[in-house]
Amino acid sequence: MASHQIQGRRIDLPVEIRDATACTAMYLVRADAARAVIAYSGLDVTEVLPGKALCTLMFAEYRESDLDSYHEFGVAFLVRPPDAGPPPRRSLRAGLTDLRTAGSGVFVHWLPVDQVFTMAAGREIWGFPKELADIDLRLSSPYKRCVVRRDGRLVLDILIRPGLPVPPRQVVPLHAYTQLDGVTRRTTWTMKPSGVRARPGGALIRLGNHPIAKELSELGLPKHALLTATIAHLRMSFGPAV
Repeated sequence: MASHQIQGRRIDLPVEIRDATACTAMYLVRADAARAVIAYSGLDVTEVLPGKALCTLMFAEYRESDLDSYHEFGVAFLVRPPDAGPPPRRSLRAGLTDLRTAGSGVFVHWLPVDQVFTMAAGREIWGFPKELADIDLRLSSPYKRCVVRRDGRLVLDILIRPGLPVPPRQVVPLHAYTQLDGVTRRTTWTMKPSGVRARPGGALIRLGNHPIAKELSELGLPKHALLTATIAHLRMSFGPAV
C-alpha cells in the first residue's frame, strides 16, 4: 500500500472521501481561448463541437475524508489524453468520435481550498494546483451558492439552481490530469454519487477582479450554462498519481 507523510501524518492510498456535497456548472467555451488558458500543461482540449471546448466550474463541501473536512472550488477542462494522437477533422460528430476512440480526461487548472492540510496533501500526492482561498458555501438553501475570494479579491460568486432528480449511477471511473512545477501527472479516481439533480442552464455568475476571473471572462463567462448538477452525497476514492 502506497503512503505519504504529510505534515507528520501518514496518508495511505487510495485516499477516501466518505461524504461530500458537490455542485457543478458546465460551459461551452471557445476552444482557442481554452487552449490559451491551459497552454502551460502541454495538453489539448477536446473539441466537443467544432471550435468549442468544455469548461467545468465546481464547488464542494467535504464533510468526512482522509484529508479532514474542507471547502473546495475548481476550474477544469475536458482534454485529450497525451497519447491520443492527432485530433479528428472538424465536423459536427468529430467530438463524439474523438471521445469514443481517444477517450478523455479532466485537466484541473485551478483548485483552491480553505484548509492548509488538504492543500499540502493535494499538491504533494497528486500535483493538484491547490492554494488557500476564502470559500463561502451556502448549501442548505434551495439555491446552492459559492463565493470565492483570493488575496482579498473576489474571484466569483456562483449560484446554482438544482434541477430534476437523476437516476443513481454506479461507480464512475475518471482520469484527472494536473501540471505542477513542470510535471504533468494523471490520477485515476472513482465517484459514487447519490441524490443527483441536473438541468440545462441553471447557473448565475458574477465575476470579480482577480486574475482567474479575468481568465474566465476571456473564455466568455458569464454566459448561459450548458448543464448544471448538484450531488447531495458523494463518495470518492483517489489512487496514486503517475
